[in-house]
Amino acid sequence: MRHDEFLGLVQNRARLPDLGHAERACRATLETLGERVPEGLADNLAAQLPHEIGEHLRRTEVYGGAGTGERFDRHAFIRRVAERGGVDEQKAAFLARVVLEVVDEATQGKIMNKVYESLSPDIRRLVTAGSSG
Repeated sequence: MRHDEFLGLVQNRARLPDLGHAERACRATLETLGERVPEGLADNLAAQLPHEIGEHLRRTEVYGGAGTGERFDRHAFIRRVAERGGVDEQKAAFLARVVLEVVDEATQGKIMNKVYESLSPDIRRLVTAGSSG
């Protein structure tokens, strides 16, 4: 999948006004996911995405110096997406679901199953709900 196609899917499913908003949603979600999953897994996932999108997984803002694989719950995940994306928490939860739905479609093999397995059950339920969940 190409970069513009990926962003177009996010924009359409999230009903965002333009590709810039879709890019912001991708960055906010994937940087937060990059903090949560183990580094090697984030790199493997990033390698299967368009380069510009995958880089968000690798370019995480480290909260408290913990690095990747940091343990935090659904509330903290949504809060971080909201802060990065400049949206409220309800919108952040929806955007995260949309972005990760598109990531799942864009990747091959079982990589997203490994990502889901690395998440706590409360975050896993959020990110597997999809854009209509």
